[in-house]
Amino acid sequence: MDVMPKWADVVLIPLISLLLAAILSALVILAIGESPMNALKIMVDGALGSTYGWGYTLYYATNFIFTGLAVSIAFHARMFNIGGEGQAMIGGLGVALVCMYVPWPHWSLALLGGTVAAALFGAAWAAIPAFLQAKRGSHIVITTIMFNFIAAALLNYLLIGALKPQGSMEPATGKFPEATHLPNLHDVLGFFGIEFSKAAPANITFFVAILACVAVWALIWRTKLGYEIRAFGHSESAAKYAGISPTKIIMVSMLISGGLAGMMAINNVQGEAERLVLNAVEGAGFIGIAVALMGRSHPFGVFLAAILFGFLYQGGAELALWTKIPREMIVVIQALVILFTGALDNMVRMPLERAFLAAKRRNKGAA
Repeated sequence: MDVMPKWADVVLIPLISLLLAAILSALVILAIGESPMNALKIMVDGALGSTYGWGYTLYYATNFIFTGLAVSIAFHARMFNIGGEGQAMIGGLGVALVCMYVPWPHWSLALLGGTVAAALFGAAWAAIPAFLQAKRGSHIVITTIMFNFIAAALLNYLLIGALKPQGSMEPATGKFPEATHLPNLHDVLGFFGIEFSKAAPANITFFVAILACVAVWALIWRTKLGYEIRAFGHSESAAKYAGISPTKIIMVSMLISGGLAGMMAINNVQGEAERLVLNAVEGAGFIGIAVALMGRSHPFGVFLAAILFGFLYQGGAELALWTKIPREMIVVIQALVILFTGALDNMVRMPLERAFLAAKRRNKGAA
């Protein structure tokens, strides 16, 4: 029997962890000689105070939703996919190839084609570490992080060679055709009479990310495969006894995880840059780990955590612009959030469990 209700585990513990991280961050800002309240005001105004700020916050959040979901799927199968960075890079390669070499008549078809290509390329890149884990016993953490470097090297090779336009000095592809350009939130919301900044990079991929959250929820909690993944994650020996194949679960979980990480590319490659450039992922694969930890590997939690980290990214940029607080301060805040939601989880969890247990005993005594 669970000591705490589900909502406390999914919402209350991350909220308290975030509060503790905020308190420590405020102390660091004080030590720098800046006002924590002023810093918070600048971050809120910069990230949430205008549709322009919201546009950037949602753009970053979209990236983090995909990578957070990717890590979550692997977590449910008791695997640590730390290769989201490389899988998103290779997903970007898939998007670039279909956008440049397939004559799409309309952006809607190009979005569908880009999504499929990104997912397939990301899944293919995750399949190799998955096979090594399932058949050779290679640790998934080691192989996936190594494949991040291989993906970066491969992308670098292609962008200074086969994919670079003739005469260009920049390691990037040419601009994608007009028909593949995705509508931004200014266009989407404008259709409903809602004004939104045209300059912000947030685009229709944000709604694809929401659909991905719903799809992952349905997969994990409403299908036989999802049950098998969770059963394997809870106890491999019990799952094997029940007839669940470890090889199947490892391969399928990592393929789905890699596909979700690869799908991030439809946001940053097809939606925002409209071409493939070096370092397009910008660390989002690693931020996905923090998002999954804070979101408790639940799609709704991942969505909320991604919005938070999008706020930190955009607010941090404004903070560095208007104060003496360095941009790296946001990395410190992220690290503190990861520390409290991951390594120090029991520091928050155990007192809460004791409090809920004491409350249950009091209720029973009163009854």
